Parts: sequence; structure tokens; C-alpha cells
Amino acid sequence: MTDVTGAPADVLHTLFHSDQGGHEQVVLCQDRASGLKAVIALHSTALGPALGGTRFYPYASEAEAVADALNLARGMSYKNAMAGLEHGGGKAVIIGDPEQVKSEELLLAYGRFVASLGGRYVTACDVGTFVADMDVVARECRWTTGRSPENGGAGDSSVLTSFGVYQGIRASAQHLWGDPTLRDRTVGVAGVGKVGHHLVEHLLAEGANVIVTDVREDAVRRVTERHPSVRAVADTDTLIRTEGLDVYAPCALGGALNDDTVPVLTAKVVCGAANNQLAHPGVEKDLADRGILYAPDYVVNAGGVIQVADELRGFDFERCKTQAAKIFDTTLAIFARAKSDGIPPAAAADRIAEQRMAEARARG
Repeated sequence: MTDVTGAPADVLHTLFHSDQGGHEQVVLCQDRASGLKAVIALHSTALGPALGGTRFYPYASEAEAVADALNLARGMSYKNAMAGLEHGGGKAVIIGDPEQVKSEELLLAYGRFVASLGGRYVTACDVGTFVADMDVVARECRWTTGRSPENGGAGDSSVLTSFGVYQGIRASAQHLWGDPTLRDRTVGVAGVGKVGHHLVEHLLAEGANVIVTDVREDAVRRVTERHPSVRAVADTDTLIRTEGLDVYAPCALGGALNDDTVPVLTAKVVCGAANNQLAHPGVEKDLADRGILYAPDYVVNAGGVIQVADELRGFDFERCKTQAAKIFDTTLAIFARAKSDGIPPAAAADRIAEQRMAEARARG
């Protein structure tokens, strides 16, 4: 079923009528010369210009791309609010296989569309886009972050992302065991790529016992050769079933917490860098029912967005690290709110973010 524009009716229903909607603006972008087809979704500018990355992905349909942009933009509103940033939430998706259709002309055309919004949306990297791509986009759009240091940017954001996750793990330990120290705690890290391998370094520096897994053998080997004390297991299924695991840190793909994994988790804490860890609504309650403390992913992995936001002020690493360190206190506040309201931490984080956005709207 479609509406008069030909767009699937369920997409428009999501935008205008569902709890997942409420977006301020959705822009459909097309440049025939370069082949660009993109969607820019602005969920909220209550706290400031919408900030969020550009995802380049071969969606099965335009409707799927629009739906993803809507969901991702909404998520960025919550992430930015909880990170204490003066930014709302937005996201862009470019439709197509980046390995096949990405070109300089396409990225420049995309930059012109972002620039046409006059600063209401600030873009950055996401799946399928990289620092070099943002350098190209920035040639047409000054509201571009995630650029290379040579072009006035901060470069790789994985260092501060991992630092924020580390602070989230420390806060979880403080809440659950009364001490943020991770010495002799056993932490399982699933995914030791850009963010995960930095997280391992933080954990080892504090004296934690670390177990890792990754689908890429070279990623595991890089960690174990550098740190012989780190133990590797075959896969994530093995990792989450490991006896004596205190913390599980999913740092790879989303959907790590689902109907199959939650019942067999041995860890008492889940805190990792992966986005969208909860496979579907209700998983957060399943974790709470099992006595597993979940640190909301969009809160603890906000180090990266803190970094790209700082580029607009003239990047200062120490200033960003100081702000990322506050993820410790933010995570503790979420756990306290969850306890006082009798709800899971994920719901508590949403409430705090929604309250901040509502207060900003009320102030006008």
C-alpha cells in the first residue's frame, strides 16, 4: 500500500503517528549525474543542530533506507542528550553498495545537500563511510566532522569511544560490587577491532583478566601476541557461556542481546561498544529478570560523538577526554534512576534523555 507520493504507507505512519516517529524533517536527496540517492532525517533540534553520521549501505529498498534513517536519527537524539552535548539527533543514509557506487562526485553532491540545510544537520562517519570520505564531503559542506587531522578534523574516534566504554564498565562495577576497580575481574570482549582492542588495553592496565573473540583471526592474533595473558575463545557463543565471567563487552555487531544469548549469559554485567545491542523491545526486562546489569549502549559508546562534536569548536583531545570521563557519572545516574523508578536501565536512560529534550523545547 502506498500514499499519493508512492511512498509506502507504513513509513509515513511511522513518521507521523507512531511512538518511533516525531521527526522534525526528512529530506530525500537525488543527484542523477552522480547516482546519489540519500535520506537525511532530523529527529530533533531541541538541544541544538542535529548531529549524526552518514551510513552508506546497499538497502534492499528505498522504504528500508527511510526506516533506517528514521530509527538511527531518533537514536542519535537520545545519545547526544545523554552525552551532554548541545546537539539534537540526525542521521543520513546513502543508498547503494559503497564498494561499487561511491565516487568523489557522489560525495560532493551529498555534501551540497547537507549544506543546503544551513547547519541544521552536522554529518560524520558511519558504516560505509570513512575519514577520507568526510574530507571530500567537507569540500562542499562546512558542517562536516570526522575529518582527517590534515583537514582540520580529529581523525579516528575509536580511542575515546573505548575510553567511554571503559568508564561505563567501571561505573557498573561500582554499582554492583561497590568498587569501580576491575583488578582480578574477568571481562569478555567480543570484537577486538578498532574500539575493542583499545578497550582491552584499558582493562589490562587495571589488572583485569581478559578473554577475547573475533570473527577475524588476525584481530585476535594482534591482541594475543601483544598481550600473552589474554585468552582467546573460538566464538561469541563460547565467550558468553564462560564460567566466572564478570563482564561481557559486546563490541562488534548489533543485536548481541537476544532470546538466544540472554538465557545463557554467565556475566553479571553487560557493557560494550556495539550499537543497538538489544535485539528487540523486552530484552532489557529479560536481562533485569536474570539479575544482569545492562549499561545502555548509546550512553557508554558516546565517546566518538563527543569527539566529532568537539571538532566544531576546534578539536582538543584532553577536553574531549574530560567530557568522555563523565560517562562514569552518567551511567551511575542511570542505574540510580532505574532503581528509584523500578525500571530497567535502558528505560531509565530513555526517560532522562526525553526529560532533557522536553526541558530544552520548553525553554524555546
